[in-house]
Amino acid sequence: MRSKAVVIAYGVHDSGRREVIGVDLGEVESGAFWVEFLRGLRARGLTGVRLAVSDAHEGLKAAIERVLGCPWQRCTVHFVRDMHQHCRPAQRGMVSAALREIFTAENHEAAKERIGTVLERLASPVPKVAQLLEGAEEDLVAFYRFPPGHWSKLRSTNPLERVNREVGRRSDVVGIFPNDASVIRLVGPLLMEQNDEWLVGRRYLSAESLALVLDDQAEEGREVRELEAA
Repeated sequence: MRSKAVVIAYGVHDSGRREVIGVDLGEVESGAFWVEFLRGLRARGLTGVRLAVSDAHEGLKAAIERVLGCPWQRCTVHFVRDMHQHCRPAQRGMVSAALREIFTAENHEAAKERIGTVLERLASPVPKVAQLLEGAEEDLVAFYRFPPGHWSKLRSTNPLERVNREVGRRSDVVGIFPNDASVIRLVGPLLMEQNDEWLVGRRYLSAESLALVLDDQAEEGREVRELEAA
């Protein structure tokens, strides 16, 4: 027996609705595996990605930059949990509150200012947390470059946790799979059901807030065409 990783990609398209766009199995979550997975999504038509959101994984982060060429948002919830492992239990409340200030700022500039303040406050009591925060600064506040209505949906992977927990629960019930195809047969119908629910349910992102992003994208396209024409 050997363990394998089931990876699932979700997306929000320009209608504002979520959709399952890919699922695969890997021996290990290596950089090479992530590159192949993302290239597969692109080969099937994935284009125009404006932001990728995930937990911290150097192989995945590098693959996103290499294949998708878009900004990356590190899941802020997972970051806070990771930071709890670098401080004493009695300090975790302080660390959570300090980091929360960054993720609830009024805008990108305010968030950057708060990071500086938080770094000063944490440098002495929890120097490792301060060091890691400084290194992850840009990846933690990428969501601020989008409309405020998107922030709560983009700063973490929490909106997907229910689906992921259900995949894990059903996999635990089976325990051992004879081959890769049997895993897909278990996970696939669950994801299809969730995908149908998302497509007919309420929009994940409102049409009004999406219009701001799409207008910016159209403006960028017009600028590029004008430069090419010149």
